[in-house]
Amino acid sequence: MTDFLAYLTKNSGTILGMTLDHIAMVALGLGLALLVGVPLGMVSARRERLGRWILGAANVIQVFPSLALLAMLMIVLGLGFKTVVVGLFLYSLLPIIRNTAVGLKQVEKGVTEAGRGLGMSPWQLLWKVQFPLSLPYLMAGIRVAAVIAIGVATIAPLIGGGGLGKEIYAGINFRNDIRIFAGAVPAALLAIAADTLFGRWEKKLNARNA
Repeated sequence: MTDFLAYLTKNSGTILGMTLDHIAMVALGLGLALLVGVPLGMVSARRERLGRWILGAANVIQVFPSLALLAMLMIVLGLGFKTVVVGLFLYSLLPIIRNTAVGLKQVEKGVTEAGRGLGMSPWQLLWKVQFPLSLPYLMAGIRVAAVIAIGVATIAPLIGGGGLGKEIYAGINFRNDIRIFAGAVPAALLAIAADTLFGRWEKKLNARNA
């Protein structure tokens, strides 16, 4: 433990840089997944037949082993940061699409009918009534996607990416347990922090809609 803390202290700048790279990759991948996944989730909620195809495609992506998916992306996009971000984007889609669709379907019909009675258009009804009420479900999806993305991002160095995985694989290559822990522990803490943060937001949204 003493050696581990001494290594972290000595290499704190490097570890911090890797942590920031890790966060950047996850944040970009998750952000892209939100931009694409939320509209797809809305479509899935409104058109069930099309929704089955959308969720089916997202499920197929999810069941691909992460290394295999990143390797295929590497063939198309080459090595580096961009390929990792696209991989994290694809892996984050399913929980966001599914939870958006489920959240919209869980909105009580009475609330929807009341909005229609007030003369709201379908678009107004979606954005002013249904979507705000479905936010706790969406936040739960983001929570799951963030934890998955943080874990998948640790294999980024295998396709030319950065992040905390560089320290993990350096430790494996040099058979240095301290370096493995120096990458794995911060990655685990990031996952715990993301789960806790999004979990709190989810609870606040649930309390607000109660």
